[in-house]
Amino acid sequence: MATKTETSSLTVQAREVAGSRAARRLRRSGNVPGVIYGGGADPVAFQVDARLLRNTLAHSHAVLELSVGDAKGSPVVIKEIVRHPVSGEITHLDLLRVRMDQKIHASVLLDLVGGESAPGVIEGGVLEQIARELNIEALPGDIPDAIHHDVSELPAGATLTLAEITAPAGVELLDDPETVVATITAPRLQLESETEIEEETELVGEGAAEGEAEPEAEAAGEPAAEGEGAPAAEE
Repeated sequence: MATKTETSSLTVQAREVAGSRAARRLRRSGNVPGVIYGGGADPVAFQVDARLLRNTLAHSHAVLELSVGDAKGSPVVIKEIVRHPVSGEITHLDLLRVRMDQKIHASVLLDLVGGESAPGVIEGGVLEQIARELNIEALPGDIPDAIHHDVSELPAGATLTLAEITAPAGVELLDDPETVVATITAPRLQLESETEIEEETELVGEGAAEGEAEPEAEAAGEPAAEGEGAPAAEE
């Protein structure tokens, strides 16, 4: 199940490319620098208010209706977002012009639902999601926010591959169908067998007996005290 893309609007301002120092000044003033590519046109450098960008991306879908200044809006998708390694704030944004009637490649999130109800998890297994994004091809308007897959029936020891994921209408999955996207590890046995317990008990007992014999061996090697069979020292 997936939700088809809706369009959110974003207005940015054109800027001159003036090097990294100018970009740092932009960021200090609360703006994010970016570049628009593709569509058979020259790249356009822009700047956008960081708060406006955060709010737009938080509520946007795959396609943005982008306006540069007072120009008419055109559809774009996010090509790359660069974030600060510590704060996570966006430091640069690359956008790609698209045509709504031409398919493009994109990455979408894979959302596994119902994991807490899976028999394998209830029995003590652990659900591990290995692939969190899927590569797809679709028209910009058909790109979903995420692809959802129900894992509530997975037993312990199960392996989920891409071949079992159903792509929404108009979307083609590009990765290898044999790609493992999730597993449920079988629960570990909490109790040892009686034989293992008995063997461990015997080993512990043998170790204790050897530890008690050591002081006697040391005592046997000590010289006897005078008057207890030891020869008297010559004067």
